[in-house]
Amino acid sequence: MEDSYSVCSPRRILSVSKKRRATVSFVDSDDKASGFHGPKPSEVYGFVGSITTVVATVIFLVWAYVPESWLHSIGIFYYPSRYWALAVPAYAMMTVVLALGFYCGVNFMSTPPPSSLYTVYDEFSRDPLSSVPMGGDDQPIEPISDISIDRINRSMFK
Repeated sequence: MEDSYSVCSPRRILSVSKKRRATVSFVDSDDKASGFHGPKPSEVYGFVGSITTVVATVIFLVWAYVPESWLHSIGIFYYPSRYWALAVPAYAMMTVVLALGFYCGVNFMSTPPPSSLYTVYDEFSRDPLSSVPMGGDDQPIEPISDISIDRINRSMFK
């Protein structure tokens, strides 16, 4: 009977036996189910997505910057107005800026004012428990709690 040890990780299984052999096998859940040893679908989607992005960018730049006479000479007569080459990116940027501004505004509206006691205490606040100090070197670790505002004021404004 041969003694063997194995180390499991999410990506591979490493088996080492006493005969000084080491084998590494890459196990993939997709390979077990189908028996197909090709690329994963996520890799294919990423590759196709990157190629599509490059092609779309080139087409957009050709449409936006090449003169109309050149497009007519290669047989392209139907395309959107050049106005949209500037309008769509400008609208997209303004939408992002306004969404960020709206998000910050909603957060400011939902935050209590600085004079409110909810900035000091809320439903998740924990009061420190009164514990009896033990004699000797064995001091227990204090339970997790919030520091009271008067203790903070004493330590900061002494």
